[in-house]
This record gives sequence, C-alpha cells and structure tokens, in this order.
Amino acid sequence: MAAAPGRRLRWLLLPLVPLLLLLAGFVAFVARALDPPPPPGGRSEAIVVLTGGSERVAMGFRLLAEGRADRMLISGAHPEAGLAEIAAAAGLDPAPFAGRVTIGHAAATTRGNAAETAAWLRAEPARSLRVVTAGYHMPRAMLELRRALPGVELLPHPVPSAALRAPGALWRPRIWGLLSGEYGRYLLARAGLSALAPPRREAREG
Repeated sequence: MAAAPGRRLRWLLLPLVPLLLLLAGFVAFVARALDPPPPPGGRSEAIVVLTGGSERVAMGFRLLAEGRADRMLISGAHPEAGLAEIAAAAGLDPAPFAGRVTIGHAAATTRGNAAETAAWLRAEPARSLRVVTAGYHMPRAMLELRRALPGVELLPHPVPSAALRAPGALWRPRIWGLLSGEYGRYLLARAGLSALAPPRREAREG
C-alpha cells in the first residue's frame, strides 16, 4: 500500500528540522552579539579581561579605576607585552595599576584563557569574578570559565565590538565569517569538544 502523501511529506521534511534548529540558534546568537545585555552593577573580588581588542582592555582598566574590583588579570596578552605597554596602548598611566594587574601570556584560545584564569585564582582565590570580553565571544567564554571555575560567581561584562558597530557591518562577508565561526566554536564548546576547533587567538578582532 502506497504511503499517504502527508506521511511522505513528513519524512521529506524531517531532515530539515536539525537545520532549522541550527539556523534559529544562529539567529538568536547574532541578535545577542549585536545587542548584548547590560552588565550587572556592583563589585566583584576580581576581574579578568580576555584579550582580543583594545576596547576590552580599556574597559578592564576603567572598572579597576572605578573600584569595581581589587585586582585584574589580562589573559592571553602578547608574549612581549607588560603592564606599561598595555596601559600605554589604552592611553593610560600604568602607575595607579601597579601591583593590581597580572599579565597572563600563556593563553592562545578561550579554553586557555579559562585555564590561565583558574591558575591565577588558585594562587589568590576569589569568590566572584567579572568577565570582560566582546559580546559575541561572551557565551563561549562563560562556558569555558564555568567549567574551569566551579563555585566562583561569574559576572559577564560584554564589550560591544567596534567591528559589529561599524556602519554597514552586516553587509561585510568578513563579519558573517566572524559570527558564523564564533557560533561554530560555541557549539563545539557546549558539546565539550573545544579541542576540535583550530587554534586561534581570540585576538585580533577588528
């Protein structure tokens, strides 16, 4: 007996369901990247900045100067960069931050950022940590940090990306490459498969 037309249609559409779910997830991811939620107020015991753009570092210094935390880690910095060079690049005097900022050079990936941050907090424990990174990078960063820092309260402090705010940004293939690549890495991180992603410093966002 031939299958009913409706049943045949259902079988034809079934393979499209995962694709539609993936597309819906990507749309939600892009919407959140373009308009991240406001960061929580108040203080935390420490701050971590995941390098990738001068705006992130400048935000971390600003929060520290405002008294929003006592100390800060800049994770994934260039191997030759010290506090003086990083502060100067942000247009700041390094003197007020001496003794309060640790420069981490070991991390080359988001998972590496999490490991570097966990090692820093093992040396000087903190119960709360403000996480500063780009809005589009925040979901993956929070996943990796939660795994590495169980029991630590993580406060996301997303920094809007200059590349995404630029006029006509969404007409540029490079931006869609950035977003789709980040979404793919986020899905791998959710599945616990971050190691399968090709190594790439989160850095060098435009």
